[in-house]
Amino acid sequence: MGTMHPNEAETDADLVRRLLRAQFPRWAELPISRLASGGTVNAIYRLGADLTVRLPLHPGGAEAVAMEARLLPQLAPLLPLPIPEVVATGAPGEGYPLPWAVHRWIEGRNPVEGDLSEPRLVAKGLAEFAIAIRQIDLPGGPPAHRGKPLITEDQETRTAIEALRRTDEPFDADEITAAWEEALAVPPWTGPACWTHSDLMPSNLLLAGDRVSAIIDFGTVGMGEPATDLIPAWNLLPASARPAYRDAVDVDDATWARGRGWALSMAVIQLPYYRDTNPVISANARYVIREILATSAQREQGPAPARPGPSTRARKKIRTAMSRIRARLRPRGERDHNGSHDHQGEPRWPSTCC
Repeated sequence: MGTMHPNEAETDADLVRRLLRAQFPRWAELPISRLASGGTVNAIYRLGADLTVRLPLHPGGAEAVAMEARLLPQLAPLLPLPIPEVVATGAPGEGYPLPWAVHRWIEGRNPVEGDLSEPRLVAKGLAEFAIAIRQIDLPGGPPAHRGKPLITEDQETRTAIEALRRTDEPFDADEITAAWEEALAVPPWTGPACWTHSDLMPSNLLLAGDRVSAIIDFGTVGMGEPATDLIPAWNLLPASARPAYRDAVDVDDATWARGRGWALSMAVIQLPYYRDTNPVISANARYVIREILATSAQREQGPAPARPGPSTRARKKIRTAMSRIRARLRPRGERDHNGSHDHQGEPRWPSTCC
């Protein structure tokens, strides 16, 4: 993976060892190896068996070092999944210009968008996290990285759409614009600001087996609106699992639609910027855009409210009567079959950090 940002800090394992010798000599002789990652903010090095070293690539990422050291110990006991533990923070040195951090290693693997063997289990774990973080009552939280209304992303999103139009990416820029304007037409959030992670990308999630085992990289955490934590519905889950996630996170139509808008905006901004330098992020952005253009916002909001139907007792009588009719019509010797399948042939619910 090439350089992603202008004036990006250069890092390698030798730099990490020199920093450790100067500031944390007790770890200086442990094995060091850079981790493959789709992250765009930090270079991550595994340090021995139990630690990682995170070196911000640019000053914007460095701002998170002190914030995470302060907030992660407060947030950890309030969340249902493990999150990073800061073991030490380092100072600039050895030619490296930024603060940096040592974290505890968390075992797991990053999921791949649309490629989950049990997406319902993943959806359940993500929903539990999204609900728990928005219910946290912890004063003094900073503004989330995506804590402002969706409309504040309009100019950058439209600029990115035009940049995408000039590439050979196989997307209709006018369709993307229409989907974006549909999201902007949704009423804004009027509730109180709540805690959000606001960057639940696959590279910030870990799986153990088929379940979400940890949420990592809290550099964007803060106070905002809950829609920003709905983005896994489009950047990770297959369409067949999206309704399960929506039911579990329990949000209204407007919040769900704003989450869709956030996912679209992020992907559209990422793709032209990272398409030649970060294959993990650009592949994810393409997935999001395909998923959103393939399904209208109206369909994703679910069916219209059902009309009042028969009572439970009446429905039971109807089912009994229909069973008797089917039994009379069934060829002799044929048994009942209650096998299920997903609607319209959709598949059944089929590392570390950045």
